[in-house]
Amino acid sequence: MKDARAALRYAKAILNLAKDTKEESAVYEDMQFIAATISESADFEIMLKSPVIKLSQKIKVLNTLFTDKVNPITLGLFHLLQENKRIEMLASITKQYAIIYDFLKHIQVAKVTTAIPLTEDVEALVLAKIVSLTGNKANLENVVNPAILGGFILRVGDIQYDASISNYLNQLRKEFDNSLYIPKI
Repeated sequence: MKDARAALRYAKAILNLAKDTKEESAVYEDMQFIAATISESADFEIMLKSPVIKLSQKIKVLNTLFTDKVNPITLGLFHLLQENKRIEMLASITKQYAIIYDFLKHIQVAKVTTAIPLTEDVEALVLAKIVSLTGNKANLENVVNPAILGGFILRVGDIQYDASISNYLNQLRKEFDNSLYIPKI
């Protein structure tokens, strides 16, 4: 956590540079791609954080993986992190960049919990409903939780809408518990 502030400063600097060149969306896509690559490979993440592996080797791996796939601004970030000996912060910087980019573009993160994964059609409907309710776009995160039995739980910001079957069953149980008449003896 001690590097969270530094990661935020790097992310802000990269976002400002990207805004100056009107490349903030392309850099955002790069950051998403890098974050996904790091999260998919535990070995890659360990390599970035390892004090045993030389910085030059880490940069060589990053260049090999990303040179033809990312924006020059993103490549510049790699070299800036190498100069400052902060390459282990790359995953944190990608997350911070996504957060401040979403804030800049008024994009919210909507979390939908369902019993089964959403189809693309249902996902599009949910995104359209979020825009109509909040007036802002949203990135949709689908969490699968079989315990809700069916329906969905939608959370956008601090608003939550629970239309799950488990919620309906809990409400029904509470109504039964409250309506029980126990005569006094």
